[in-house]
Amino acid sequence: MCGRFAVTLPPDAMAQLFEAAPANAMPEVPNYNVCPTNSVMSVSLSESGRRLTGMRWGFLPHWYKATNDGPLLINARAETIAEKPAFRAAARERRCLIPMDGFYEWDRAGDKKLPWFIHRADGAPMVVAGIWQDWARGDESFTTCAIVTTEAGGKMAEIHNRIPVILEPEDWPLWLGEAGKGAARLMTAAPDDVIEMYRVGTEVNSNRASGAGLIKPLHA
Repeated sequence: MCGRFAVTLPPDAMAQLFEAAPANAMPEVPNYNVCPTNSVMSVSLSESGRRLTGMRWGFLPHWYKATNDGPLLINARAETIAEKPAFRAAARERRCLIPMDGFYEWDRAGDKKLPWFIHRADGAPMVVAGIWQDWARGDESFTTCAIVTTEAGGKMAEIHNRIPVILEPEDWPLWLGEAGKGAARLMTAAPDDVIEMYRVGTEVNSNRASGAGLIKPLHA
């Protein structure tokens, strides 16, 4: 799964990278400890073109009567996304790009959770596949999103059996729906040489932790 990540690229740079029109209110960056229910930057397609907006991380199906009416859906499995009632319409019609510097994952040594930071080997922003859903009840309304994950392979599989679907720039139009149909073929694990990973300190085990030190390599 992907349960925590870091993002530092400012909205104006993201808007330029994605050739997207930014919304007025955007999540604050840098944020080295993005957690579920936080607002995250996301690129989606509107009638006027690409839009860079903030979305609540934690997909809310339309039948939820409250934000806590069911499981917190931060990830959507690529293998079942087209069949799951919560996700299938969004997988067809409401796909988005979620940029980050990298994400955290944990393995265990006895009863200890030991974190890793996974990022692109080339130093470019990591852009992962997402889906989104508008949700409203009473005075509450959100645009919500989930990160699409797939089975991990190679070195990532040594840490965890899931990995976000990492998209290359040439894949962005197809995932967003600008380049016709066939986005399902993108939902595979990135080649092993696309990512690098290193251990970081256990401070990030707390969802209250903050600061650039969270992504500093351990023993660096």
